[in-house]
Amino acid sequence: MMEWLLISFVSLVSVLLGLIVLLMIFTVYAARKVETALPPIGSFVDLDEARLHIVERGQGSPVLLIHGIAGNLRHFTYSVADRLAPHYRVIAVDRPGCGYSTRTVGAESSLQAQADSMVRLLDTLQIERAVIVGHSLGGALALAIAQRHPQRVAALALVAPLTHLPTEVSPAFKALAIRKNWLRKTIAWTLAVPVTVASSKVTLELVFGPEAVPKDFATRGGGLLALRPGHFMTASTDLNAIPAGMATIEAGYAAMQLPVHVLYGRGDRILSHQENGEDLIARLPGSQLTLMEGGHMLPVTQPAATADFIQDVVRQVFTPQQNV
Repeated sequence: MMEWLLISFVSLVSVLLGLIVLLMIFTVYAARKVETALPPIGSFVDLDEARLHIVERGQGSPVLLIHGIAGNLRHFTYSVADRLAPHYRVIAVDRPGCGYSTRTVGAESSLQAQADSMVRLLDTLQIERAVIVGHSLGGALALAIAQRHPQRVAALALVAPLTHLPTEVSPAFKALAIRKNWLRKTIAWTLAVPVTVASSKVTLELVFGPEAVPKDFATRGGGLLALRPGHFMTASTDLNAIPAGMATIEAGYAAMQLPVHVLYGRGDRILSHQENGEDLIARLPGSQLTLMEGGHMLPVTQPAATADFIQDVVRQVFTPQQNV
């Protein structure tokens, strides 16, 4: 009897190990296929704590575009960057660990640390002041930049921003709520990619809804870049860093004085425009909120309206001569 149980146990372990190996092989294969299909489209800037992948276009007043959680700079190069480039110096950046940017091992991943990295990027590019555009979690990062380095920010243009700590994680991102780093890494190299593939239709419909997911989002919008283990680990790390980061940001609203403009879609299914738009405006005298029909992914689904919103902000803080 004992011998039979031992054989069964060994057989089960062998099957599980074989399954893990197969999942790892699939993950590596998928990541390589994605990186071949969607290589970097910009240049790289080396900082002590990160190597940032950026796309820079145009001349004139500087505009820094920062994407949200589980995203990449292609959300802005999809169309918004090209619409702004004839008028301004536009820099779209992959946040540390996202897209083709990397984060140095052991580097801090908080919103405040990322804010410092964005300012060091401005230093490297010899930009004194910029309009900071932040989408979703990038909006929270833009607020952190403004609070820590107000002299480097001409104004904030926030698109569907995270401005308050959510009462619960959106179903679109619950799979990222893994606190243990070892478990996060294990899942990233085994289950994350096949599960992402299997659930992509439902997740994208939630993230984009009530608007349709563009047919070319996987390629032109960089959606396929999510099929890499590093993407999962960074997104999970970012999600778990939100509570501490947002507590600091919310505490700093009372002292903020620079121009803040917010654009939100009334149909946003990821973040509430009442909690993250209207409530923020009530806390920041002189700030402005623009509501439009649409969902959460306005830089992709509503690029013309998003670019117009950003241009309106730039025109208010930079002179026409600076914008040329």
